[in-house]
Amino acid sequence: MGDTEKKVKLIDSDGRRNDGRMPHELRPVKIEAGVLHRADGSAYVEWGGNKVLAAVYGPREAHPRHLQKPTRALVQCRYNMAPFSVSDRKRPGPDRRSNEISKVISEAFSSVIFLEQFPRTSVDVYMEVLQAEAGTRCAAITAASVAIADAGVPMRDLVVGCASGKVGGVVCLDLNKDEDNFGEADVPMAVVPRTGQIVLLQMDGHLTAKEFDQAMAYSLGAAQQIYELQKDALRRRYSVSLEEFRAKEATASPEPEEEPKYDVYHDDQPGVAE
Repeated sequence: MGDTEKKVKLIDSDGRRNDGRMPHELRPVKIEAGVLHRADGSAYVEWGGNKVLAAVYGPREAHPRHLQKPTRALVQCRYNMAPFSVSDRKRPGPDRRSNEISKVISEAFSSVIFLEQFPRTSVDVYMEVLQAEAGTRCAAITAASVAIADAGVPMRDLVVGCASGKVGGVVCLDLNKDEDNFGEADVPMAVVPRTGQIVLLQMDGHLTAKEFDQAMAYSLGAAQQIYELQKDALRRRYSVSLEEFRAKEATASPEPEEEPKYDVYHDDQPGVAE
């Protein structure tokens, strides 16, 4: 691995990374809400080379029934990478990594959804990575959060995922594939922007306390940018819905007015004067 690391130039003398970004810069992020009509809520995220689709169903009756909780809902998450999402075909189905990421994402959303409002139910969140290029769990969290909001499930706030790490001895925001593979550290996290609550934090590699603080500062700053993109995606989704509703109302033919009813009197009715 040492020889490979020498061949891959991750950061140059000017501080530019191998994709042209500076250490504090994000990859391009695009978010769309309401992309699936058969799900209660859905979202699609493109984040650098990552392409992630999220779908939400519920709250609905939890199955199997022995999982039901009498005082609150469950959040059941399934994170999966499609076999064609990486250059070397991935074996289909869940593996240890997918199970671990599904569990920590479920715990993250359990802390922000008002679960006590929906006892004995389940909020089912499905995240499918269609194309992977490092940082898929952060992109999946970001997409799932928008999908949950699109489903109308009440939350304290949206959740934003972001990661920072260390590349060539320099702390960098939002690692790409080469930086993730050959860098010294990676710190994915998820935050509730309104309160600053950290709902997911993991680390792979080694950072000093100062480097860790810098990585967190980068991620928290980027989370605010992504938060605005999430809200904008939801605004676009529902402004279109409102416009469609108004357009239908405008084109709908007005209902015919009912003719006023009058009492009809006949000459042969007793007590009616001619």
